[in-house]
Amino acid sequence: MLVHPNFNPVAFSVFGWPIHWYGLMYLTAFALFLWLGTRMVAKPWNAARGWTRRDIDDLLFYGVLGVVLGGRLGYVFFYKPAYYLSHPGEILAVWQGGMSFHGGLLGVLVALAFFAWRRGFHFLEVGDIVAPCVPTGLAAGRMGNFINGELWGRPADPGLPWAMVFPQAHDAVMTPRHPSQLYQFLGEGLLLFIVLWLFARKPRPMAAVSGLFLVGYGVARFVAEYFREPDSFLKLDDQPLHLSQGQWLSVPMIIGGVLMMIWAYRRAARLQAATAGR
Repeated sequence: MLVHPNFNPVAFSVFGWPIHWYGLMYLTAFALFLWLGTRMVAKPWNAARGWTRRDIDDLLFYGVLGVVLGGRLGYVFFYKPAYYLSHPGEILAVWQGGMSFHGGLLGVLVALAFFAWRRGFHFLEVGDIVAPCVPTGLAAGRMGNFINGELWGRPADPGLPWAMVFPQAHDAVMTPRHPSQLYQFLGEGLLLFIVLWLFARKPRPMAAVSGLFLVGYGVARFVAEYFREPDSFLKLDDQPLHLSQGQWLSVPMIIGGVLMMIWAYRRAARLQAATAGR
């Protein structure tokens, strides 16, 4: 049975200013987005539609705003609405913790819609550029969660070779747990990145890449939630079908992604038939 190393959340200091590991993970995510996004817009079919490196810089700016604002507001309204309605002054207190991926996704969608409107791109086309560049950022975030010893997993069989005790859980009996942060790092991070990057190596119908992202993330998150400890204020016994809040929020992502892919390929077939008939 392993024990979490209980890393110092501060990686190093610069002139007395602490640099936290989680902040470094965010910087890593942004750098990877710029690098991968530059490669995406350089693909001939994307460059032919007018995509440039400057578009990626602008997308990062809008995306960061969408992640932070959407992630915080999503946590407020999806997870603890009653508390924040009675403590409205804490809604924007992001330094106290509390971010929602699903809320961040909605924030990013709004940001992408604004970018598409300003640049004259189709919203779904923008999503197809961004989608393959997102999982590496998710992987960096999950690694930050692991380093901080937060969002630990549910109790695990002590015989599981990688079962881990998290001292941060303040568990008097030192319960071995699933390192669910690493499961998510591998699933919604590395595995999803490989699938999307290979899929996007060739021209695909508009919305197909975005749809695959929604399906892939939704499935990976739904599975990971079986190993992740729910927030203390969310009791599984109170949830329909004993599914977690994260699982219920993933279901519409999966359904929406499947419908997007069906629509994308049917639309492409209609356009091809119309072109052939001319």
